[in-house]
Amino acid sequence: MAKRSHPRRGSMAFSPRKRSARPFGHVKSWPETDASEVRVQGFAGWKAGMTHVMARDLNPKSNSAGQEIRIPVTVVEVPKMRVLGVRGYKMTPYGKQAVGEAWVSAEQISEAFPQLFRKLHNNSLQGHSSDKHYEALKSEDLVEVRAIVATQPHSISGTPSKTPEVMEIGLAGGDSSAKLEWAKEKMGEEISIADVFDEGVFVDAVGVTKGYGWQGVIRRFGGKLQSHKNSKKRRQHGNMGDFGTGYVRKTIRQGGQTGYHQRTEYNKRILSIASAEDKSITPAGGFLHYGEVNSDYILIKGSIPGPSKRLVRFRDATRAGKKAAHPYEITYVSTASKQGV
Repeated sequence: MAKRSHPRRGSMAFSPRKRSARPFGHVKSWPETDASEVRVQGFAGWKAGMTHVMARDLNPKSNSAGQEIRIPVTVVEVPKMRVLGVRGYKMTPYGKQAVGEAWVSAEQISEAFPQLFRKLHNNSLQGHSSDKHYEALKSEDLVEVRAIVATQPHSISGTPSKTPEVMEIGLAGGDSSAKLEWAKEKMGEEISIADVFDEGVFVDAVGVTKGYGWQGVIRRFGGKLQSHKNSKKRRQHGNMGDFGTGYVRKTIRQGGQTGYHQRTEYNKRILSIASAEDKSITPAGGFLHYGEVNSDYILIKGSIPGPSKRLVRFRDATRAGKKAAHPYEITYVSTASKQGV
């Protein structure tokens, strides 16, 4: 008789299951492309909520070819981001290391974010020479150049935080000199989601999941309840290991932090890029726990990590398939009330 298969409950792939260091995702790598022109590889926006669209399936090989199908979508508000600087990396025996960076002037940052940089005259950026640091970067043997950008939460009403989040975004296309020239031209200017992604492309969504605090082992790992005949415990495992070892192995599932972990979902498709001024997406009564969408927004097919109001980052797909994806013809976008759903 064949041995009964009984895989362990709970994956060890996401260890350690601890809280994320920041409320938004951290992108460690950016995919390499063969683009000739310099372009930004990522963007960030706030998750507003979910709705559904009716779209015509234009894939001739699909079972629903030519029919209208219902697709769940996530609405992400993506106001313009501002380019604040550029950072260069060189290769060392220990991997890539930053060799320098050039920022916009303190006056430009003060004009863009007056509330945050009210006391900027005491900051080290006051004596920062952008041209001097830019020339120093050009003289280095760089292997990667990334743009330093900041979100602009003061332009939306759905999130309570008005503090800009500063982050790196990869640059693709051309050599290091071309990327530095692009960054110098765009320094202090705004970039929109339409400058980065097109409709129908696949992206990776990097976010922090909804947090549930401390939870027991059954909730945390999906363990099985003990028999009702068990006299001591039901929502625990049978034992913590053998006596001889003298310690509890790290593979033993125990209670602890659940949720609020950084997760990356690959190949999420952008179905639509629009502006609230042209096409309103806000449902009757507003999105639950978010409110109204008054800026640019995108519709992502399916769900993405995190609750509403959480900042989600997007980048070029690192595991994109080689087959061309067939487009959808959106015929209807639901703006029905989400209250009581």
